[in-house]
Amino acid sequence: MKQLLIFFLIIFCGTLFAQNINGRFSSSLYSFERFDSLDVSKNHLRAYQMLNLNLNYGDVSIRSYLNLENDFAQDIKDDPRLRFYNLYLEARNILNIGTLKLGRQPIINGVVGGLMDGVSLSLRKADFQLSGFYGGNVPAYQKLELIENFSDNYIAGGRLSTTIINNLRLGVGYVNKNFRPLDYKAIRLDPDLNPIEVLIQNKSNQFQFLTGEASYYLPQKFSVDVNYEYDLNFMETSKIEFAGRYEEIKDLGLNFYYSFREPKIRYNSIFSVFDYGNTEEVEMGADVRINENFTILGQLGIVNYKDDNASRVGIGLATSVGTFNYKKTFGYAGQLDAISGYSAYTIADGLLTPSAGFSYTTYKLSPGAEENSITTILIGMNIRPFRKLSFDIQGQYMDNKIYKDDFRLLFKLNHWFNLNL
Repeated sequence: MKQLLIFFLIIFCGTLFAQNINGRFSSSLYSFERFDSLDVSKNHLRAYQMLNLNLNYGDVSIRSYLNLENDFAQDIKDDPRLRFYNLYLEARNILNIGTLKLGRQPIINGVVGGLMDGVSLSLRKADFQLSGFYGGNVPAYQKLELIENFSDNYIAGGRLSTTIINNLRLGVGYVNKNFRPLDYKAIRLDPDLNPIEVLIQNKSNQFQFLTGEASYYLPQKFSVDVNYEYDLNFMETSKIEFAGRYEEIKDLGLNFYYSFREPKIRYNSIFSVFDYGNTEEVEMGADVRINENFTILGQLGIVNYKDDNASRVGIGLATSVGTFNYKKTFGYAGQLDAISGYSAYTIADGLLTPSAGFSYTTYKLSPGAEENSITTILIGMNIRPFRKLSFDIQGQYMDNKIYKDDFRLLFKLNHWFNLNL
């Protein structure tokens, strides 16, 4: 496979100069049954091989993260499939202020978060940090190749932040994402109402935003985070988000969340002509610590749509052996009641960690609609004979009106490694 040969060539060259090699290898088998019709089904056995590999020499590293998947029970188109999530060169402490990344890398950004093929640079001096990035969108299925029509599929942005005021962080940013949808053929009617095949070609679509953020934190008292997004294409506020927590009272934490959101519509998109509305969401919550083993959690949320609203409530118990929750929603978003629990406990000095989880949910779209239910059960075991090696096995059961008595099995091996050369 061409992609794999290129990867191993890069890794081989990097290994010649590396002082340290570290990372993680994971191998998984996932067994399940899929019904193609009411009485016809196929058994699948998919394998996933994940490798996270870092080659380090001083302040320079080659970082990679890839996944190879294949089905051993059924022949599936495009199998085996190799996905490259990361493959980039990182240089740190450039002139004692800069970090440079070149290659396929993750982007942490509320508007265009994900992956890109390109370059990013971060400069930090005293209480100021300036960062920027430019690159192309990643091809479908994370193939190790550059996307076509780079000029129509690029991402660019920057951010300036400061912590010059104690306990306060301020930041402003700009982001621009272009992505041209793939052309496709569809059946349409000609003037005589005869069906014909037409090539559909969309224009390049763009997101372009200004962003702002502010965070203030006083240890063991309170914290506040505010985020703002302004859509430069439509000249309007896209999002306001506020999250706060107060914890000055012993064993009591109070949380507050508010958000205003306009739907993110691509520039030149046909969806911009529709009459869409924004949403506002408010949530308040509290956690009360009874003792070192028990904490009671509760929250109440309301979502306002253009012409209606929905509400949700929840209460939970966090213990030293697991968590248990009850949630209820009602209003425009439908009616739902759900109970769930999860527990895991380590025994034999970490050698064995059995775990179990369950949930039971009933839901319907409106008060007079049909009620449906879904049951899920998880039972698993983690075996860790050595600090750098572990095995996981988990059984998954689900039952609802679509998936009757659905049982799946997952097996996973993890190996961590760290080698100084």
